[in-house]
Amino acid sequence: MVDERTRGRAATEPPGRGETAVSDHRSLLLLRGGAALLFAFLVFFWPRLTVTGLAVLWGGYSLVDGTLALTGATLARSGSARIGLALIGVAGLACAAGTLFALDVVVGHLVGIIAIWAISTGAMQLWAAREVSKMVDRGWVLALDGLGAILFGLALALWPDPEMQALVWLTGWFALALGSLFSSIAIWLGRPG
Repeated sequence: MVDERTRGRAATEPPGRGETAVSDHRSLLLLRGGAALLFAFLVFFWPRLTVTGLAVLWGGYSLVDGTLALTGATLARSGSARIGLALIGVAGLACAAGTLFALDVVVGHLVGIIAIWAISTGAMQLWAAREVSKMVDRGWVLALDGLGAILFGLALALWPDPEMQALVWLTGWFALALGSLFSSIAIWLGRPG
C-alpha cells in the first residue's frame, strides 16, 4: 500500500502512519462515494423533480457528506489533511442548514449555491489530496475529485440560469461521476502499489 520511499519522505512520521492515513481515507471515500451515488439515483429517478425537491435532496446530501467529512477530520491521524476535510464538512453542513432554515432563499439561488459549494469544496479537496500524496504513492489521484468539483462549479457559474431539466441532469451526472470517482479511488488506494 505504502511505498518505502514515500514513507521515508517525512522524517518525523512514525512507521505505519501512511498506511493508517490510506485506511482512513479509503473508508471515508467509500462512504462519501455511496452518499453521492444515492443522491444521483434519487435525482435521476425522482418523478417530476421540482427545484424545491432538488434543493431538499441537495440539502440532505450536503448534510450526509458534510457529516462524513467532519467525522473523517475528527478521526483522521493525517495532519493537515484534517483541516481540508473539516472545511469540506463545514461547507456541507452550511448548505444543509441553509436548506433547513431558509429553503425559499436556497431555491431562489440554488444554482449559485451549488456552484460556490462545488468550487470551494473542490479547492479544499485538491489541498487535502496534496497533503495525502506526501504520505502515499498514487495519492495524486485523489486530486481528480477536487478538479471535477471545480469544473462542475465553473460550468454552473458560466451557465447561471439553466432550465430545470438541464439542472437536474447536470447535477445528477456530477453526483454520479463524483460518487464513482470516490469509490474507484478508494478501491485503487487499497491495491498494493
